[in-house]
Amino acid sequence: MSKPATWIAANTTASTTARIAAGIALLAFMLAAPAQAQVNLKGLDRDMTGPRAQVLVLGTVHLSELPEGFNPAALDGVLDRLAAFKPDIITIEAMSGEECDLAARHPTKYGLDFCPSIEIARQATGLDVPSAMAEVAARLKAWPAQPTPAQRRELAALLLAANDRASAYAQWLQLPETQRRPGDGLDAALVGLLGQIATRRNENYLLASRLAARLGLPRVHAADDHTGDNIKVADEEAFGKAVSAAWATGRAELDAREKTVRTLSAASDLLPLYRYVNETGYLQVLADVNVSAAMRAPSPQGYPRIWVAGWETRNLRMVANIREAFRERPAARVLSIVGASHKPWFDAWLGQMQGVAIVDAAQILK
Repeated sequence: MSKPATWIAANTTASTTARIAAGIALLAFMLAAPAQAQVNLKGLDRDMTGPRAQVLVLGTVHLSELPEGFNPAALDGVLDRLAAFKPDIITIEAMSGEECDLAARHPTKYGLDFCPSIEIARQATGLDVPSAMAEVAARLKAWPAQPTPAQRRELAALLLAANDRASAYAQWLQLPETQRRPGDGLDAALVGLLGQIATRRNENYLLASRLAARLGLPRVHAADDHTGDNIKVADEEAFGKAVSAAWATGRAELDAREKTVRTLSAASDLLPLYRYVNETGYLQVLADVNVSAAMRAPSPQGYPRIWVAGWETRNLRMVANIREAFRERPAARVLSIVGASHKPWFDAWLGQMQGVAIVDAAQILK
């Protein structure tokens, strides 16, 4: 028996409505699925035993860019504040001897000038970088509470052979001045190199090495990494121009702030400068120009976005190096000294680590 037209119309409408409802429900499920699939990693350490590691990221200007006539004593106020934090571990924006050795073994990928030469240290000690690193590890494992001058000179020579100049300088500074002489593996050439390091306007030496010596730490830890931002493109000149053009957009606020930085950089006390470059407002402007402008910039080849990928890779690997530095010391107090533009990434990513608390730099510098 055929159905009445009214029955067909009513049931067709009901069927269509049901299908639409089912489709909406499926779409809602699909849209919600990615969020539901994410595991919440926050709070996994809420019941941890023992204290958290305290990590202070100090954003710094590059001292090599400061005006002529810069006096290292201008950093004394900053050093006093950092010493009061009492870090157990200090990391710096420098490449490790291990990374330098890796690059030297792959010149096609990394080039020939990736790191400074260690030839004079190799001649003095007879050691290549891997051998020197092994000797350094052995010395530090049995490092006494009160090392003799001879032990410090020997370790300094080994550190130079391991391409760890900042740590070697920290050992040199812990020698009485009368003991800062050749001997125990340090020949005249290496003593001369340490003398050159003493004159360099570099935060790795004038902040990290000096602070390590002041606190009696045996070394600092190199945390920089350029293996991930060694970008290869067909036209490197065009790449550089595209990235520079991206950064040039929207710089009005940063240019104004950089004037303040230059003024503060000329002062006899650089503590106000370090307070300024560690402020959230300044760091936000840096991040916006550095990355947001690059992500917005039109480029058929995507050059600015490629640069951002390299920037993020570099920061990820640096953060991993810092985490490794206190891997076996879960309650350590860690100071990471790095160019201010890196600080927002360091704070964000280190702050996601389990058992890690980020220390407010503004509170330390106040």
